[in-house]
Amino acid sequence: MSEPARRVAGRALGAQLRGYTPARVGLGRTGVSLETRDLLDFQRAHARARDAVHARLESAALAGALSHIAGNQVLRLHSCAVDRATYLQRPDLGRKLEHGSRDLLARTAIPGGQTLALVVADGLSALAVERHAPTLVKELWPLLDGWTVAPICVVEQGRVAIGDEIGLALGAEIAVVLIGERPGLSSPDSMGAYVTWEPRPGRTDAERNCISNIRSEGLSPEQAAAQLADTLTEARRRRLTGVALKTAVLEKG
Repeated sequence: MSEPARRVAGRALGAQLRGYTPARVGLGRTGVSLETRDLLDFQRAHARARDAVHARLESAALAGALSHIAGNQVLRLHSCAVDRATYLQRPDLGRKLEHGSRDLLARTAIPGGQTLALVVADGLSALAVERHAPTLVKELWPLLDGWTVAPICVVEQGRVAIGDEIGLALGAEIAVVLIGERPGLSSPDSMGAYVTWEPRPGRTDAERNCISNIRSEGLSPEQAAAQLADTLTEARRRRLTGVALKTAVLEKG
């Protein structure tokens, strides 16, 4: 096969593969460099991912949307990371609530505790929770029949583990944290849902279950809500989450 024919065949194969995946496959080249259109596309995707990491959560708007959907009280909280730069440089501060938020939770906690604490945190992509958390909560809410749900907490500059402190303060037996995941070059708005039985500071990732890649091009919020409801039901039945829950399901069915 001649060189021009090989190039034509390669472009055709690349076009076919790109129809199945957003990954950068079958890219053209000029000498040893990418073609201009592919380079510009890469730079645009990188800029979108970078912007998602640095974007500030519009917590008031998100709290209003969640309150309207769930008809539940919504609390706006903040971690110990005072701003985005601090949050990115000090992950430990994103796992703890600042004093004012702790006081607010203490005044809100109901004697006897709550069954479920639902936390929405910006994580590494505020864009993700702004886009997908309201839809997921809307789909999840009718599936929570029989659950007592604590006031929803919207947290600025929060990490996954901040749900442990919130869940303990609210006396919840289980906590769900909806959080923006680390952006990729094709997914600046991916959200994750982390489920933890008996939340308290010191819980490890091995004690959580995660539903990941919640976005329009991945696992839709509607599908994620159904999976999350099933996980919550199984966690409450077995009174555990994380690796232990997966092992129990595999061994006992």
